Amino acid sequence: MDIAALVTWVLAALGGFYMLGVWISRGGLRREESAPTRFPPPVIFGHFLLAATGLLVWIAYLVVGAPALAWAALVILLPVALLGFVMLARWIPSYRARAATAPTPPERGIPVVAVVGHGLFAVATLVLVLITALGLG
Repeated sequence: MDIAALVTWVLAALGGFYMLGVWISRGGLRREESAPTRFPPPVIFGHFLLAATGLLVWIAYLVVGAPALAWAALVILLPVALLGFVMLARWIPSYRARAATAPTPPERGIPVVAVVGHGLFAVATLVLVLITALGLG
């Protein structure tokens, strides 16, 4: 289960990098009236930094094997998931808005398949990390 968690975590990260790239390329970091974003940069980068930190802790767990590291990775994943849900809740109205609506927020360009895939891999990661931390797998 521990290696499976690593694989799902890396796949979720790749999806996250893709979505971050789409958001930035469409003006997500610019604070202009022409491209108002529903994603506050602190939420985006907080999610990214916590997820990356958790991944490093998970890799340390795989190397060292200390159960405390597995629990630490799980604890780090909880705010990552919370921030992910915040962004999902802010993305849904942007996606549902008509394409003709001006101005178009940068997150509207993020494909549904990327959001769903990232979310599924993230949930799988959370479950696998929990199973591993509990010593069930």
